[in-house]
Amino acid sequence: MRALLGGVAIGAILAGAGVYYFAPGFGSVPDASEPAASETGSAASGAGGAETGDVTVADAEAFLAETEAEMREFGEFASRTAWVQNNFITYDTNWLLERMSTQATEMSVAAAGETARYADLDLPETMARKMNFLRAGITLPAPADSAAAARLSELTTRMGSSYSSGLMEIDGEMVDHNELENIMRTSRDPEFLAHVWDGWRRAYDPEQMSTDYAEMVEIANQGARDLGFDNLAQMWLSNYDMPADEMEAEVERLWGQVEPLYQQLHCHVRANLNELYGDEIQAAEGPIRADLLGNMWAQSWASLSDVASVSESGPAYNLDDLLVEAGYDQHQMVETAESFFTSLGMEPLPDTFWERSLITQPRDRQVACHASAWNMDYEDDLRIKMCTRVNGDDFVTVHHELGHNFYQRAYNEQDVLFQTGAHDGFHEAIGDFIALSVTPEYLVQIGLLDEADMPDESADLSLLMDTALDKIAFLPFAVMMDQWRWQVLRGEITPEEYNEQWWALRESYQGIVPPTDRPGDAFDPGSKYHIANNVPYLRYFLSFIMQFQFHEAACEMAGWEGPLHRCSIYGNEEVGARFNAMMEMGASQPWPDALEAFTGTREMDGSAIISYFQPLMTYLEEENADRNCGW
Repeated sequence: MRALLGGVAIGAILAGAGVYYFAPGFGSVPDASEPAASETGSAASGAGGAETGDVTVADAEAFLAETEAEMREFGEFASRTAWVQNNFITYDTNWLLERMSTQATEMSVAAAGETARYADLDLPETMARKMNFLRAGITLPAPADSAAAARLSELTTRMGSSYSSGLMEIDGEMVDHNELENIMRTSRDPEFLAHVWDGWRRAYDPEQMSTDYAEMVEIANQGARDLGFDNLAQMWLSNYDMPADEMEAEVERLWGQVEPLYQQLHCHVRANLNELYGDEIQAAEGPIRADLLGNMWAQSWASLSDVASVSESGPAYNLDDLLVEAGYDQHQMVETAESFFTSLGMEPLPDTFWERSLITQPRDRQVACHASAWNMDYEDDLRIKMCTRVNGDDFVTVHHELGHNFYQRAYNEQDVLFQTGAHDGFHEAIGDFIALSVTPEYLVQIGLLDEADMPDESADLSLLMDTALDKIAFLPFAVMMDQWRWQVLRGEITPEEYNEQWWALRESYQGIVPPTDRPGDAFDPGSKYHIANNVPYLRYFLSFIMQFQFHEAACEMAGWEGPLHRCSIYGNEEVGARFNAMMEMGASQPWPDALEAFTGTREMDGSAIISYFQPLMTYLEEENADRNCGW
């Protein structure tokens, strides 16, 4: 994953000064340390110092060393600039971020362009891998002129700031998106939900954002073409150690593995919403109205656990209530997440993490509340930024964000260009893999749940449903997000079609429709942080696939023999050591090598998801037997 600062993706220059954003939802490893300088030198000399044009392998080695040194120095400055802007959103901090982003984009483009000088050299594998990272690792490349880079930064900063500062009036008060998301989680009033849903999609100046987005696409596509790609979509898909078209096909293969489970979940939830609201609000057949699903984007249906319950008695416990009853505050939630990682044998986070992180929402200023994890200096200045609330969703989120931080620290001895995930889905999978171990037994172990109240296996269906409403509901949303962008970037969707095709894809993949007619100037894609801030989203889909692979492999290592969904690796230092060894590899090896080191397989595979949810799948198929599923 390339670094993303304040929503402004500035690519390879900041590869290690990582900032990772949350999307709800979660044998011995070979020595992966970088070859010693003498070994690299031997490889260069072994190529005979042979010249290709006017350059040699030694020249390429010097170029990479100089570039990584510049990245380390500038990356820390960029991280701190973005941190200030995210925590104090003002005209001046936006100006600073825009200026920094312009400079970073110019540096990234210059470094990427320079790699062409060495394209015909027979480089050692490590050097060739670094060259490819520099060339393909820029999220939004600008053409190689300062005016284009400055304009790109202006557009991206404005879109990100518009999203973060968007407000909607409710009962005479101006409400930000953080509170609006909470309303969507808790309200069951369909008229009010439609009002809030529509209001947020007007709050961030959609007409201006749509115009900015179209111009941004034009500039970034030209930047991608300057680097030798057909368009930016091809460039994004070239970051997975395989050709872009093969990677896109791989995504559809993985989605095909898990789609049957989503179809059954959709059918069940739709039937329950129809029973709750009646035919006029939610029909018994066809798509589901998006605002009824308990989330601003219908990407997670977790707050519908009462509506979609598979047990008359309801869930065995409510994590929101457990946290409140135990007197948890925001800091204790983060401390608990840290303790999971330390139970696996990992060192605690540094004191500076607690001194410098933003864990609660300030009352005196606007901040970018979207949860994120930061590495400021390529070493151990690790932080999170999160407007944490004491509830079950945020309990999972802090595990996710700290997963980024522990991963960042694990690979901090790699060369700068390798200080990132094996691919971007790895980074997102780490924390969510840990969160799969937040089982009833784990809650008993940490004192949140009384042992006498621990549910027996008869409650498994309810627990699996709660997890499916979060994770399985998310999968088609994650696929369609970048499907829409890839088509926009390839010119298959024009600016006039942005909103129409957004909803065509949402209905096709998710089976949902908007609750209100969408006006001609709507730009509903901009309602999602990762569109307004240009964060590629495929990483999240891949992470949801891999977190279950990781979980299945870890449970096998731990000798677990029960149902996969009941396994927790809390406290297992053997699993922790092997897991940390994979994380230490960073991006120094192709991702199949990293995946194989921990799971024993070189292929991403959705079958672990089916295994995990098999009892629920069987139940849903029986319940839906007489229903007309699909849309």
